[in-house]
Amino acid sequence: MTPPHEPVDVELLDPVDPHTDDEAVADARQRRLILITMCVSLIAVIASSSGLNVAQQALAADIGASQGQLLWIINGYTLALAALLMPIGAIGDRWGRKPILIIGLVVFAAANLASAFVNSPEPLIALRVVAGLAAAMIMPVTLSVITTSFPAAERAKAIGTWAGVAGAGGIIGLFASAAIIDNTTWPWVFSIPVILAAVSLAATVFVVPHSREHVETGFDIPGAILSVLAVGGLVLAIQEGPERGWTSPLTIAAFVIGLAASVAFVRAELARDHPLLDVRLFRNRGLTTGSVNLFVVFALMFALFLVLVQFLQAILGYTALRAASGLLPMAVMMMPLSTIAPTIAHRVGYRRTVASGMITLSVGLVLLAVLADPGSGYLSVLPGLLVIGAGVGLSMSPSTTAITSSLTEDKQGVASALNDTVREIGAAVGLALIGSILNSRYRANITDTANTFPTDVADRIKEGIGGALSSAAQLGPDSPALITAARNAYVDAMQPAMLLAAGFAALAAAYTTWTGVQDKRRQTVSENEQLD
Repeated sequence: MTPPHEPVDVELLDPVDPHTDDEAVADARQRRLILITMCVSLIAVIASSSGLNVAQQALAADIGASQGQLLWIINGYTLALAALLMPIGAIGDRWGRKPILIIGLVVFAAANLASAFVNSPEPLIALRVVAGLAAAMIMPVTLSVITTSFPAAERAKAIGTWAGVAGAGGIIGLFASAAIIDNTTWPWVFSIPVILAAVSLAATVFVVPHSREHVETGFDIPGAILSVLAVGGLVLAIQEGPERGWTSPLTIAAFVIGLAASVAFVRAELARDHPLLDVRLFRNRGLTTGSVNLFVVFALMFALFLVLVQFLQAILGYTALRAASGLLPMAVMMMPLSTIAPTIAHRVGYRRTVASGMITLSVGLVLLAVLADPGSGYLSVLPGLLVIGAGVGLSMSPSTTAITSSLTEDKQGVASALNDTVREIGAAVGLALIGSILNSRYRANITDTANTFPTDVADRIKEGIGGALSSAAQLGPDSPALITAARNAYVDAMQPAMLLAAGFAALAAAYTTWTGVQDKRRQTVSENEQLD
């Protein structure tokens, strides 16, 4: 088996060599253009995921989509994306990153363009799955192109910029889509990813160098198939559990398939000389802590989007655009810190930087839990948002760097796909777990009030704050009391959800600190043995 850092033979298709670490392989202008192009591609993929969240009501009214169909319009994209990241990342390494990126951008733009013209839910769901497949061709390549195009001295900062865009892309997508929904119709939401993909495609053709892995070994087909089943099964179960119930046949079947395929994947990869992903690499504490922290960051960040958007709209009465604007301070803190976090980590240490970021994230979540108050309005959540943005910025890009640096340059597609898979699964887990806690506490808080109404109305009230407010609009004199009760129930439910999220961030910080202590002890023992 090839050691993780053994030099490899890389075939270059352009005169520009993207694999040299010791000298600039392209002028500074080209590298900036490469970084900008990859970030535009990344925003297109992320905005296509988050943007449709604000269009759900319009889709339900215009094409008659049920709640289940609306969930599949959103989840079908993320399921296909998460499940296919690993094999497509490996294909990009082997067959060429630039061709895979170009094909992905073309298919992605076509699927989103076609989505704007559908008039029923079923074809839209199918097109969203196709768009997710194309996104899996784009997302890992954007990072692997950066890691293989920048020299070592500039690579960490470039990865930090990419990570900042990855974190803020969801907020940017929400903001742009909300602006469109408030002023036009839902089909125009798809114009954002189409335009971004077209711009990125044109730039990719001219500025992105060709590179691919040059090996004689066969492609790990069993590993690729098992990775699709493992990730796809687990993500499907996590998505369907809160909606269908954790004991529903589909949820249980998806969990069983995902877990069985995960075990089979590990066994198969251990037995291969040239695996899709060398699972022995997880003995590297840097890779493990990077993966754990990135998982927790995206789990908590996407759960936070869910909680805060509802708070701003349902509790404070904001429009979709104003609610999305309310998240922008988090992005303002996150993006610059993500860019400089690798430099900070180089000076003070990776684990100190990441642990500090996770502790900061935990403090921000506690501030939200304690300070969020409808009477104080937006200013009650602003301090927490700013602190959370700082925590995410400090922890995200060093974690991404730890993952990508764990694999050799010919495997950067796989490394990038691993990074993206951790992010996608983390987001799915965070939405399911924190969302379930929030909804269960809300139902417990509102049940007594809901039970005073007819059964069908009571059921809608218990579904969530949105159902309660829509029901209140039809109740005449009883509506003010219901609105007050529902808002109080939601705000009371926010506190345990945010405190649980803060606990996870604190645990991640503790784990990162513990691994650092263990490594120092191991290093001391090794040095003493050498002296003896």
